[in-house]
Amino acid sequence: MSRRVVRQSKFRHVFGQPVKADQMYEDIRVSKVTWDSSFCAVNPKFLAIIVESGGGGAFMVLPLAKTGRVDKNHPLVTGHTAPVLDIDWCPHNDNVIASASEDTTVMVWQIPDYVPVRSITEPVVTLEGHSKRVGIICWHPTARNVLLSAGCDNLVILWNVGTGEMLLALEDMHTDLIYNVGWNRNGSLLVTTCKDKKVRVIDPRKQTVVAKNFEEPIALQEMDTSNGVLLPFYDADSSIVYLCGKGDSSIRYFEITDEAPYVHYLNTYSSKEPQRGMGFMPKRGLDVSKCEIARFFKLHERKCEPIVMTVPRKSDLFQDDLYPDTPGPEPALEADEWLSGKDAEPILISLRDGYVPVKNRELKVVKKNILDSKPPPGPRRSHSTSNTDISTPALDEVLEEIRVLKETVQAQEKRISALEHKLCQFTNGTD
Repeated sequence: MSRRVVRQSKFRHVFGQPVKADQMYEDIRVSKVTWDSSFCAVNPKFLAIIVESGGGGAFMVLPLAKTGRVDKNHPLVTGHTAPVLDIDWCPHNDNVIASASEDTTVMVWQIPDYVPVRSITEPVVTLEGHSKRVGIICWHPTARNVLLSAGCDNLVILWNVGTGEMLLALEDMHTDLIYNVGWNRNGSLLVTTCKDKKVRVIDPRKQTVVAKNFEEPIALQEMDTSNGVLLPFYDADSSIVYLCGKGDSSIRYFEITDEAPYVHYLNTYSSKEPQRGMGFMPKRGLDVSKCEIARFFKLHERKCEPIVMTVPRKSDLFQDDLYPDTPGPEPALEADEWLSGKDAEPILISLRDGYVPVKNRELKVVKKNILDSKPPPGPRRSHSTSNTDISTPALDEVLEEIRVLKETVQAQEKRISALEHKLCQFTNGTD
């Protein structure tokens, strides 16, 4: 008698569960713009959602812990003159987010740890280089301040956000609208999908297409016939790909292995209401004590519903096999190092004791002065000398002291506010 062998996998019993009603984010007017991005971006500190706004484009940023009904006067991030189409948190600074818009610009924003009183209207830097609307943005996974944008001008641009300058423009590579862009793990290559039905693997620094026509897929999976766009999310730590259909009400997930048949269907999370968009939490934002391996933020018309994916385990101990070391918030390269041809794998961190987000780190933009690029009169300076002029140790010390003083002032202001509140309580009590 032949016995059917069941494939061994620790992810065969992954199951999804929505959070309780009081842990959702209610009364949010999610954008109705017809665009195929996820409309939602999340990190261990914040949840950002593209929202409806009159006379321009806006998105809302909520502290992750601020669940429940959102105040209708909650401040927004406004600055674009047309609808926002895509948003993406910086992987190396949880307080920095980029937005792309129909107004042809990309803006980068600093979000404070406290909830601001008024809407944020001034970006740290505005990046201008596209001639048509910009629908895709994606940060480099390992290099500091490197941001990719793709527009309806069929152009991919790479920016150094730290200087506000364009690093590379990938022209004449796409003959039609670019649908999506993704980096490989160390950011040496990127892949694009295009309306011309071609997938391109591109080396951005050599500005060449490495591969374009894939003759035969290694695996083919039939999905249902709904006309919604699929939003794929891949978790490299567990080798699981999650497929969320926009306008669909389910999340299908598959395990990817090195051996045939390569793609193994695991399960489907189904719900009643369709999703308008979806956010995907980075690994360092998950609750390892509950064996949580993924968390989605599902957008409805008027709310955002977190969905938790867990692997049931009886033990309360840290599960090493579920949580290999994962990319942390420190970049492995500087922008100019990457541009010069250097590659580096992500700097990994352990999640054994959980991850605590670091405090607000300010994004400093130092725009290069055109006058400085001309050779100075007199003896010619060496390359190394000109570099030290840009950022001397003394300057760094001054900037660091200013940052510390600012934090101290903010802490004192919070303390004064708390004491004044207490004083009011005492006064009302004596009355």
